[in-house]
Amino acid sequence: MSAKRLLRALLPLFLAAAAHAQQPQNATLRSALRAYDNVDLTQAITLAHRALAERMAGPDQARAYELLGYAYSALDSADKAITAFKQVLFIEPDHELDSLKLNPKVSVAFELALSQILVVRQLRVDSSSFVGGQGAVGIRYRVTEPARVRVTAVNGNTVIPIDSSVGVGTVNLRWPVQLPSGDPVPAGTYQIIAEAHAGQNTFSASQTVVITHGTVDTVAHLTSLPGYQRLPEQETPPRSWRPMGLAFLYTAVVGAGTVALENSNLGTASRRELAGVSAAALVAGFVMTLKKPAPQPALGNILYNQLLTEQIARRNQEIAADNVRRRQQVQMVVAPAPKARRVP
Repeated sequence: MSAKRLLRALLPLFLAAAAHAQQPQNATLRSALRAYDNVDLTQAITLAHRALAERMAGPDQARAYELLGYAYSALDSADKAITAFKQVLFIEPDHELDSLKLNPKVSVAFELALSQILVVRQLRVDSSSFVGGQGAVGIRYRVTEPARVRVTAVNGNTVIPIDSSVGVGTVNLRWPVQLPSGDPVPAGTYQIIAEAHAGQNTFSASQTVVITHGTVDTVAHLTSLPGYQRLPEQETPPRSWRPMGLAFLYTAVVGAGTVALENSNLGTASRRELAGVSAAALVAGFVMTLKKPAPQPALGNILYNQLLTEQIARRNQEIAADNVRRRQQVQMVVAPAPKARRVP
């Protein structure tokens, strides 16, 4: 069987399993949902109220009130619909309506319910990793009406204040994950709690986060500077033709002297001796020219290398001081924990 045919064969099973997973556990509530799907709104309302009188888990309760909100909205009972949606939000503050079932009446009733009660919704804590004292964690939440919201991090009997302010709508905070003393918050599991107060009304939402500590990487000492290389401190001078030039000059001087002596009264010299001396001078000059010059100290390169060594030593001193600070720092990692599912 081809992969496409196998997928077609298994697709109904997948859809059936998904539909079964979305079905409420309460039998009466399932009957109420079927009545609503059959547009028997009166029967749906009756069965939903009957289901609420029975023992149900939180998600089923929220679904029953949501069903009442839909049904009352369809029957133009706006007040009853708003009351039902309020109960949904009290049970599940982050609850969102099914976009496929929305209509103007339902949307208006739901938004009015949000505006008439105090709830903290969509509390989120960002995953973050930074060096203690050099970063912050983003915290966001939405409060449905003007209220003073106190945000704290709680671990057992330890309560760490994060923020306290009056706000409405979406609020964004930056928490440096520090104690009031400035020290990093100890590692562990914390509840980030946003508690809203408006008159006699209070509401709180929470998000679990795990804070871990790690060491900060230190920097290795330098043996060289990028882009700078040591230069050789001795250089071989280029080959010089000066010895050969001196040999030619010496030969010319001897030749001129010999000619002068031949024309004087002092005596005569042998031209053979002149040729011998000249040849010896030229050979000596040629040999000296071919000889490789001895290396000599390169003063400019020596000075450059000294400066480079001083720069590397100074940079290593800075790195050593920085590493002392790094060993005293803490790598903070904040990771939100998945919210636990409600059980009956």
